[in-house]
Formats: sequence, structure tokens, C-alpha cells
Amino acid sequence: MKIATLTMNPAIDKSSAVNQVVAEWKLRCEPPAYEPGGGGINVSRAIRKLGGDSVALYPAGGLAGQMLSDLLYGEGLQHQPMSIAGVTRENFTVLEKSTGQQYRFGMPGPTLTEAELRRCLEELSGLLPQADYLVASGRLPPGVPANFYGQLARLARENKTRLIVDTSGEALRLAVAEGVFLIKPNLREFAELTGRERVDEQEEERLARELVSTGQSETVVVSLGAAGVLVASAEGAERVRAPLVPIKSKVGAGDSTVAGIVLALARGRSWREAVRYGVAAGAAAVMTPGTELCRREDVERLYEQLRLTGDYLRNTTLSGIRR
Repeated sequence: MKIATLTMNPAIDKSSAVNQVVAEWKLRCEPPAYEPGGGGINVSRAIRKLGGDSVALYPAGGLAGQMLSDLLYGEGLQHQPMSIAGVTRENFTVLEKSTGQQYRFGMPGPTLTEAELRRCLEELSGLLPQADYLVASGRLPPGVPANFYGQLARLARENKTRLIVDTSGEALRLAVAEGVFLIKPNLREFAELTGRERVDEQEEERLARELVSTGQSETVVVSLGAAGVLVASAEGAERVRAPLVPIKSKVGAGDSTVAGIVLALARGRSWREAVRYGVAAGAAAVMTPGTELCRREDVERLYEQLRLTGDYLRNTTLSGIRR
């Protein structure tokens, strides 16, 4: 097994649509769709869509936790639930058809006890020796201390597992303080991590390379939204522009990006190829409606487009990266 994902606060993503959202009215929704959700779970789902394999670890409890496991079984996803007393959360997304706008409601999730958290760490300790990459993605649920991903970083280092952390705030700061393999903050999260209200474009590269040079993260991939990503490593820094695509929904784009990067690395591709594959996966995700993730055929087509464009512009887009 090469890739494992961890979702400490998974969810059932319920989505529906109404013609118009009006306060105080009883709104008649269309039949809902149910999908497994949460950062690491979505990374595993995207990896599956791209033809790869991973195992998804997550705490689960109550009827919603059972439903989550059933949904993952239905998608043919290898997964390992960790039983908890609390009830797995549900999120709700509503599409307003008259405007095309989405309304997204996220619940906080169950509170994990100290005993449940210890069990989670024990199960992770047993799994890590088998994993080359571990993607820990999403916010931490109530009851889990902010240094949890930092503890995980130490466990990963002991087992020579490359840890990818996709979270924000104090949890991200404490994780990089231990040193991780890769982080993927957006611009707001990147500014917060570097102690700024906002980061000017001229500072982005310097600050990303500083995180690398100080050993906080071997690679930093800053999501720039529609502009693509900034990637920094010991070899240098580069901006990879996202291809222009029709936007249907931005849900799952970040998770698809991470999935594309880690899957490409696990398949032995270079960093340059892996980042482009991740950007292609993220762009492909915004082309799909609702909470649907990337589609493999779109990813392959967009990746080829990025690869050809990158080769053409290779002498003008790089800053200090070796060939």
C-alpha cells in the first residue's frame, strides 16, 4: 500500500436544489443526493477516479457513520473506520437554480474522547509502516487538540512515511513546526501561517521558500485559485497556471489537486509532472456539478495541455528550479 488518507472529521454530504432560496418560506427541495465527504475521504475518492488506490481512515459513529461506510463500500473504496460514540456529521449543500448560486452548510462534528483519540493514534501507528504517503486533510473535530497533526508528523517521521497536511490555522502551524513533507494552503491560510493579514504577490515566493529552507515543509504548494498554484521546494519555485475551464462548482477542487499530486508521486513521476497533474485534477473538478470530483478523462486532457504549454514556456516561467 502506497497511499493512506486520514479524515478526522468526515461527513455525509447531502445536496439538493430549489428554484429560489427565500427566508421564512417552506422550500420544496429536489430529491437529495448523498455522498461521502471530508478532506481525506475526498482525496481517496479522487485517487480512485484517477485509477489509483488508497486506504481511507476515519472515525465513524451512529447511523450517519454506518451510512458513510456503506457509501464508501458502494464506491469500491478501501477504507478503515475507527468506531466512536458520537454521531458522524452531515453537511448540506443547496443549489439555487434561479441564480446558479450554492449555499453550503457545514456542521461541527462529534466530540472525540481522549480514549477514542488514543485508539485512532494506535491504529495509525499500525498502518504507517505500510504507507509511503499519508494525506491528513480537513479540520479537526471537537475534542481533538490542535497539535494532533504535529503528533502525526512525529509518527510519520519515525515510520519514514511522507506526510501531506491540508488544513489551516493553529493545527497547520503546529504541524509544520514538527516538519512535514508537503502542505497545500490557499492564500488566506498561507498568510495566516506566515503571520500576515495578507501576502503580496511579490512576497509569495520568498515566504514559501522560507518555509522550505527552515525545514517546516519539504514542499509548499500554495493554491492561487483560478490562477493555479505556486510550488516551492529545495530546487526552487515555480508558478503553474491553471487551464481555463467552464466552472460549474468549486467544491472538491483542492482535494482533487492533492489527489493528483500524491498519486503522480506514488507512480514515480517527477515533481514537475506531479504538480501539473494536480493542477489538472483541480481544474477538472470545477468542471463537474455539485460535490462531484474530477473525471479522469478531463484530467488527462488538461494535464497534456499543461505539459505542452509548460514545455513551450519553460524558459520564462521558472525561478531558480533545476532542469
